[in-house]
Amino acid sequence: MINEKIVLTGDRPTGSLHLGHYVGSLAQRLILQEKYKQYIMIADVQALTDNFEHPEKVRENVLQVALDYLSIGIDPNKSTIFIQSLIPEIAELTIFFLNLVTVNRLKRNPTVKEEIKQKEFGESLPAGFLIYPVSQAADITIVKGNIVPVGADQLPMIEQTNEIVRSFNRIYKPVFSEAEALIPMMSRLPGTDGKAKMSKSLGNAIFLSDSPDVVVQKVMSMYTDPEHIHVNDPGKIEGNVVFTYLDVFDPNKQQITQMKEHYSRGGLGDVVVKKRLIEVLNNFLNPIRERRALLAKNPQAVMKIILEGTQKTKEVAEKTMHEVRKVMKLNYYS
Repeated sequence: MINEKIVLTGDRPTGSLHLGHYVGSLAQRLILQEKYKQYIMIADVQALTDNFEHPEKVRENVLQVALDYLSIGIDPNKSTIFIQSLIPEIAELTIFFLNLVTVNRLKRNPTVKEEIKQKEFGESLPAGFLIYPVSQAADITIVKGNIVPVGADQLPMIEQTNEIVRSFNRIYKPVFSEAEALIPMMSRLPGTDGKAKMSKSLGNAIFLSDSPDVVVQKVMSMYTDPEHIHVNDPGKIEGNVVFTYLDVFDPNKQQITQMKEHYSRGGLGDVVVKKRLIEVLNNFLNPIRERRALLAKNPQAVMKIILEGTQKTKEVAEKTMHEVRKVMKLNYYS
């Protein structure tokens, strides 16, 4: 059994990461890497569950996600970045775990049900997508992870991981610890349209790699208060996406409070508020853009970092599977 705190987190390589990712998990990882042993997985296998017809998209974005990680300050000397598909032990453990969960239980998982509905799979639901919670359980336990940063909507996934862990430990022998979900204070950042969480597929995201001009374009089209037609009209703060972003990213909280009061009583236009947000976001993104541009000049060096992290992870995964095979009486060579 493990005693130290081990963090497992990651992202699917389906595109560059956005501000929603930063608020939801990336900022948290910068703190966690200073306190715990942290593994960050580039989940290319999971990305293929709904991108299986476009493997080139997943392959290309592995590097892009790694660039995002490094450009925000993820330190490969403190955090281990690895590629999921290069750890075959994860797939092996997934197979074993599948015997510990029923199909009906997977279908009842609220997170899976919601994502199936969103993607409109219908009768064409891939089996790989349905067993996503089992695969995630293997991702976590292969490195003996016991802290998993997730959004509140992902809690059912961690609950199912712990169900599997309890079943495995009861049937065979205690090998794994249960995982603790670590939920950020703000796990979701609304999209620029104000209708849903920020998402690439919904076209409402501001990416970490966006240029200053693109940020201007996206902020100027942001959802505010539809009833705030004239400058002198009182405006609503609640549900106003621009103020939501300012609350998160503007370090000058006193000025934001004053702007909210002014906007609420009337006399402050949306354009002024949006220009403030443009300035704040570009000030936030500029150092990230600069580091990303520098790293992108040497993609081989970035891939070397990922592959070295993958090798370290594979060594841990091999030890875990040695324990698993032993308690499952599958250690035929020893």
